[in-house]
Amino acid sequence: MNLASAAASAGASWPSWVLVVVAVLASGLLLAGPALRRRYPVAWWLLLGFPAVAFRVVRTWRPLMAGCGLAVSRRPALTVVSGLVGNGAPPPQPRVPRHGPVRPTPGGFVLLVRLLPGQVTEDFVKAAPAMAESWEVHAVRVTSWKPGVVRVVASAADPLAAPRVPKQRGPGHLLRVTVGALETGAAWVLDLRRVPHWLIVGATRSGKSTLINALVAGLAPQPVALVGIDCKGGMELSLYEPRLSALATNREQAVRLLAALVDLTLDRMSVCRAARVRNIWGLPDKERPVPVVVIVDEIAELFLVANRNEKDEAQAAGTALIRLAQLGAALGVFLVVAGQRVGSDLGPGVTALRAQLGGRVCHRVADPGTAEMALGDLNPDALKAAQAITPEQAGTAVLASGDGWERARSHLITESEAEAVAAEYAHLTPVLSELHVEAS
Repeated sequence: MNLASAAASAGASWPSWVLVVVAVLASGLLLAGPALRRRYPVAWWLLLGFPAVAFRVVRTWRPLMAGCGLAVSRRPALTVVSGLVGNGAPPPQPRVPRHGPVRPTPGGFVLLVRLLPGQVTEDFVKAAPAMAESWEVHAVRVTSWKPGVVRVVASAADPLAAPRVPKQRGPGHLLRVTVGALETGAAWVLDLRRVPHWLIVGATRSGKSTLINALVAGLAPQPVALVGIDCKGGMELSLYEPRLSALATNREQAVRLLAALVDLTLDRMSVCRAARVRNIWGLPDKERPVPVVVIVDEIAELFLVANRNEKDEAQAAGTALIRLAQLGAALGVFLVVAGQRVGSDLGPGVTALRAQLGGRVCHRVADPGTAEMALGDLNPDALKAAQAITPEQAGTAVLASGDGWERARSHLITESEAEAVAAEYAHLTPVLSELHVEAS
């Protein structure tokens, strides 16, 4: 009995009702597929989408590698000889890079690929668009995983088109906030304990303010002090004033507030030295001072000058920010600096400050110099992705740190929602008398 007849007889042995049930289930899945995809996209992907794409990856892997120039001839000399005296025997198949299991993610899949001798990560980076076309997915990102191995991450659809990020309820983890979604489908989390200082750049209506709204909304329920510096008269940060321990609305106030923050940081240094610990996290819970998150909106307003007096103020503000960035991580003072434009032409202290801000978020910008200032020194490859953001992609950004870079989109928090959150948690606002700033 051959295999075909065996399969036929095995199929004939199935009860007819079983075949009917299987057919009904398969038809139901196909009919319910569109509704399932709309309401439960992750379930649809795992049940229907991923199996089909995984099969496509396995089926097209060898011709795709060959077409992208990633296959290597096994023995070139033997190939020539086999064509002359091989009695019609086919030449040996070229070697292709081996890939590991295709593992699903909530919105795509990931696999590891072992490089062949002589190959580098950039070879696979160039082939990423061809992979996306062959596998019929939205995008493919290739990054180095470890020596000799690359990581291929595919997104079945654009997860940034409508990011699904649940609103944070309760205080959550200290200084850790979910603000949006990453291109991989994972949550975009800003963890100030891990990356303490951030630079956020973006043109008007690029999503910069929305990201700050999401960050403040996530920090408001936590036992932290929020401090605002908004030299545009408080137009942006005054929304959160009930939850702010201090707010400076012009440069004169900002200089005084920053000086007070430096003094606060030095006092905390003395406390840590007396307790023989290296940071505030080594202090007992009852003795640990409250963490302070300083949000600076529109950094250019601090640095642009028109006369000698303004130049002295700008220099004082820049020096204080640099000192806070150098000392703050260990002493519980964290910086979030935002601006439409960041460049060395703003002042001599801007580049030094930028170097201290290890986390970067770049939305759509009006000039390439700002993207270069934000991302160039950390991840030059991220520049093209940042410069490709269009005006229609408000909220989309490229974020980078020492760990690499990602495309992301912040969760939409409107102005009214930001005001409501600030009012709801106003009772949690710590009173820091040393930061009191008189109006001027």
